[in-house]
Amino acid sequence: MSTDPGEIRTSLGRNLTYGLLDHLGKTIVTGGYTNTPFPTEAELSKQHGVSRSVTREAVKMLTTKGLLSARPRQGTIVQPDTAWNLFDPDVLRWLLERKFSLKLLREFNELRVAIEPAAAALAATAADKHGLQLIRAGFDRMTAAEAGDDDALEADIAFHLSILRASANPFFAQFRDVVATALRTSIRFTNRIQGRSADLAAHEAVLRAIEARDPDASRAAMLQIIEDVMEVIVHSSPSATA
Repeated sequence: MSTDPGEIRTSLGRNLTYGLLDHLGKTIVTGGYTNTPFPTEAELSKQHGVSRSVTREAVKMLTTKGLLSARPRQGTIVQPDTAWNLFDPDVLRWLLERKFSLKLLREFNELRVAIEPAAAALAATAADKHGLQLIRAGFDRMTAAEAGDDDALEADIAFHLSILRASANPFFAQFRDVVATALRTSIRFTNRIQGRSADLAAHEAVLRAIEARDPDASRAAMLQIIEDVMEVIVHSSPSATA
């Protein structure tokens, strides 16, 4: 039975281009085109009840994200996941909307190990007054969340992102979407396992070390937070319980 294009168009939301991008991105990442050729622009326009310009723009954006490629005489084809831009926030979100994977969660935190301790050490030496205020504000939000006066997940993420910004290194700062996505997933998972929110004392240790301008202590304190998460992930894996 065919689907009414008008119904699909309504489900795309008010921004048709982004709605179509989101729909097609999720379909690609979840394997919807594994055994099916990717439709032509004309077919997509008809299926989703949108103009060719909307379809063309959505396909162009998916190509930029590494999910599609256009080749002569082959048309538009789905790229292998090794070609996807994993630093793109949409791609990350679509990946996480697939079946939950401890492997992906571990890989996210392996990336955090490479980024966040180094950013904390840099913040200890390079953060200006505003950067330190951002980190303090993030921790204050976590404290408020512990008392039920803020969102625990968003406060925790804000604390970690403030350190990336306070590092005064624009390359670290641009990891914010990746780190935020990794944190959002990791925090939800570890909170569910541990039955509690973030360890305030561990985060305060990072704050104090940065405020004391001690890069080694800042690096070590941040690494400890991530290693605690990795321990929960490892102990939750099937091999650990076998």
